[in-house]
Order: sequence, then structure tokens, then C-alpha cells
Amino acid sequence: MMSDNSSSPNEFTLIGFANHPEFKVPLFVIFFAIYLVTMAGNLGLVALIYVERRLHTPMYIFLGNLALMDSCCSSAITPKMLQNFFSVEKKISFYECMVQFYFLCLAETTDCFLLAAMAYDRYVAICSPLQYHSRMSKKLCIQMTTGAYIAGNLHPMIEVGLLFKLTFCRSHQIDHFFCDVLPLYRISCVDPYINELILFILAGSIQVFTITIVLVSYVYILFTIFTMKSKGGRGKALSTCASHFLSVSMFYGSLLFMYAQPSSINSGDKNIPVAIFYTVVIPLLNPFIYSLRNKEVISVLKRLMRKTIL
Repeated sequence: MMSDNSSSPNEFTLIGFANHPEFKVPLFVIFFAIYLVTMAGNLGLVALIYVERRLHTPMYIFLGNLALMDSCCSSAITPKMLQNFFSVEKKISFYECMVQFYFLCLAETTDCFLLAAMAYDRYVAICSPLQYHSRMSKKLCIQMTTGAYIAGNLHPMIEVGLLFKLTFCRSHQIDHFFCDVLPLYRISCVDPYINELILFILAGSIQVFTITIVLVSYVYILFTIFTMKSKGGRGKALSTCASHFLSVSMFYGSLLFMYAQPSSINSGDKNIPVAIFYTVVIPLLNPFIYSLRNKEVISVLKRLMRKTIL
């Protein structure tokens, strides 16, 4: 590390799981298995949507990009975490730390906008099915996806730019299993008030905006479902929307708990279980929640498997 205690360090130490060395082997096996399943599920879904022309519709384009971002999130966090289970020093360089947080923030921010786009798409499909192709055109789909990626990149650019303005004069030990912005604020030797304020404003605004779109869309969807005359159609639509809404609720709930409350910076390692949930568990669950209950995806998978076997 640099000798000047009030300068940026060459490296940090990630001590998130260091207090429980007796669990490092089972934790490594669990997280490694989760990582393999997560990458296979998400990248497999991306490949399936790419090769199957029947799935080149707005809903599946959004879903494919969501799976891609979940892969990005998992790849930004899990490999370094797995390495540190058996590393003595558990070091991460300053620039590697910034890159890790950048891609995490990119994935989570883009996911927020993609989930809002998916909710709007379902609203149009269920509430205005006859106008679906005119209201959810290919052009609008591309614009919404592009907008999600632009917002997804702008947010981490601002946050990382502000992190470069901080200096770190304490232990350089990050009480977390990855480089997150809040643990970095805790080891800053200057008051990170401006950083906290901008994080609260940006993260809060993004989540309030996208959550509002999701909630309004699902309110209209539920109203339409309960006015359906067909019990079979009502049950099918309600079952699909319930699983989607559960996934959205878990994702937004964990992000709101982590970043959109003023006291988040003082939570310390209490946030680690929540961080595991939205960086490891949700990317694992999403491809199964959105795909295994989808008859069209299952039909395509069965047809491809039959072709492979024959």
C-alpha cells in the first residue's frame, strides 16, 4: 500500500467471510455450484432466444437482456469471492475494485429498467391485446432496451467518478465479500456526505421511477385478470403474473433495503445476507422463474432437445 495514509490505496482487503474460516470449503462448493447453474441458466436462455426466431418478440428480447445482465452481475462478484475463500491475503486492487463495482452497478441499474419495460409489455399484452403490435413495436422495444443500457452505464460512471475523489486512510479492509460503495464510504478518511447524498438521490430516483411503472402496470393487469370471464384464462394469467411479481418484489426489496435508506452506510456486515440475495440468489432464480413457467420457452426447449436426440 502507499505510505501516505491519506491517499488512495493500491489495494483493499475483502474480509466478508474471513471471520468464519471453518465454513470456507462448504461455502466454496455451494457458491461455485450456484455460479455454474446461474451462468448455464442465463446464458442458455440468451442463446435460446437468439437462435429461435419465434422468441424474437419484445417480451423475450427484454428477458434475454435481463439474463445477460444477471450473468454480468454474477461474473462481476462470484469469481473473486470464490478465489478469496482460499486466498491468505484476500486482496483486490484499487482499480479492480472500481471495475467490479462498475459492472455490478451497471447490471443492477439496467435490470431495474428492463423489469419496468417487461411489466409495461405485459400490461399492453394483457390489457390491450388487439393494440399490442402497434403499441409495442420493434422500434419502441429497441429504444427501451437501449435506454436501459444508457441509464445502466451513466449511473456507475457517476458513482465511480465520485469514488475516485475519496481518499482512504483507515485499515483498507472492506467488511464485505465484494467492492460495494457503502463499505468503501465507511473506510474513507474524508466525509462521504456528497457521495451518500448523490447515491441516495440516484438510486432512490431510479427505483421509485421503475417501481412506479411496475406497480401501475400490475395494478391494471390484476384488474383486467379479475374481470376475465374465463376461469382458466384468469388462473393462467394470475399464476404467471404472481411468479413474475414475486421475482420483481425480491429484487427491488433487497435494493431498497441496501441503497435507498439514509442509514444504509452504518449497517456494516448486517447487509451481507441481503447482498448475497441480490447478487447471487436472484440471478440464479430469474431464468427459472421467467422460463420454466413459460409454455412457449418449454415448447422450444423440447423441440430443440428432440432434434438433438434424433
